[in-house]
Amino acid sequence: MPAASPRPPQRIDGRTARSERTRNAIVEAHVALILEGDLRPTADRIAKQAGVSLRALWSHFADMEALFAASGERILEQRDEAHQAVPTDLPLAARIEAYCQQRARLLEHIAPAAKASALKEPFSPALQSYRRSHTDRVRTELKILFAREINGDETLLAALTATSMWPTWGTLRDAMGLEPDAARLVLTRAVTALLTAAP
Repeated sequence: MPAASPRPPQRIDGRTARSERTRNAIVEAHVALILEGDLRPTADRIAKQAGVSLRALWSHFADMEALFAASGERILEQRDEAHQAVPTDLPLAARIEAYCQQRARLLEHIAPAAKASALKEPFSPALQSYRRSHTDRVRTELKILFAREINGDETLLAALTATSMWPTWGTLRDAMGLEPDAARLVLTRAVTALLTAAP
């Protein structure tokens, strides 16, 4: 029986590939504008940044809510790419220092996106969902990294999570005017106090 001839390589539909490139360009443009400080970029500015027409933008996203959803997912992906797990076998002080160094770096990076989200979040289910997702990721990291110290104490875990989130960092940086290093020291002191307080 003759051997079956090999299957020809699967062809990628050119229109599908172009459509995906356009969609990615729009999302990247939206995220880039926000990270550059444009907290309320219009559809026109996003399209111009992406190098596409307004018609192309609206053909890929039904409304701004759909674009927020895609951009929120992209920001979470960037956060995950920049995140490095802290070894759980380090001494407590070293774990706290490494954790707070990384949290400060990540919070500083997402600051424009967090400010932009705050303007729209009360009216955006997509942004509310990504806020919950981000909070859950931080909570899970804390629960694993400081498992011995938390020891099932949900109140302590909630306090650590709240201390580690953007609203606290935004208060330190914007309302109190602290520089990043000074804000990081406050974060480190707060996390240390919570983890070393007598039960």
